[in-house]
Amino acid sequence: MYKVAVIIPCYNEEKNISDVIRSVHAVNHSSLYQLTPIVVNDKSTDRSSSIASNENCVLLDLPVNLGIGGAVQTGFKYADENNFDAAIQMDGDGQHPAEEIEKLILPLINNEADIIIGSRFITGEGFQSSFWRRTGIVFFKMLLKNITGHIITDSTSGYRAVNKKTLTIIAHQYPDDYPEPVAIVIFAKNNLRIKEVQVEMKERQGGQSTIGGFSPIYYMIKVSLSICFTYFKK
Repeated sequence: MYKVAVIIPCYNEEKNISDVIRSVHAVNHSSLYQLTPIVVNDKSTDRSSSIASNENCVLLDLPVNLGIGGAVQTGFKYADENNFDAAIQMDGDGQHPAEEIEKLILPLINNEADIIIGSRFITGEGFQSSFWRRTGIVFFKMLLKNITGHIITDSTSGYRAVNKKTLTIIAHQYPDDYPEPVAIVIFAKNNLRIKEVQVEMKERQGGQSTIGGFSPIYYMIKVSLSICFTYFKK
């Protein structure tokens, strides 16, 4: 049985976190793999922690707010130290339907890649995000292609799965800021195999995005600098 940690970073998701955890259990019926929801509460100021504690999950309560990168890496560390075979990163806001998990897991089981990224843009199904975010994603696609040689249609997607080899690497080396696009540089520098699969996503079911307060130009500049710094960093 393939042991899979479903890492759910959580910051002020009291309206969504219970449904997200339960949705994982609702699809946890495969004979090939076993899913374990791992909620990483990033020092939420609402009732997220107490709500998650009453659900069937592993709850990791951070003593300070680490941001999305630190929260996700905490989950990766836990999965690596507890001998999981793979890990899925899944948002706590309801954007990532659990029904799509199998699309991420089966290619890992079949050894088709080391990282599987769920993309909204291969066939264009489901929620496609805002105009400005799509513009940024197209720009990052070109930048990452020039830097890494990989063509990634949805580099900001936080719906992705990694195998044990990758898990061990990113448990110790993972970006704090803008982790999804920047992590692709880390994957490339470690010669890991990356594959995208089409998934349908939903609009955020409540709460506020962690990048919602940034202007589109500011966001693109900051992410681009982080990508470049990570590439040139020894």
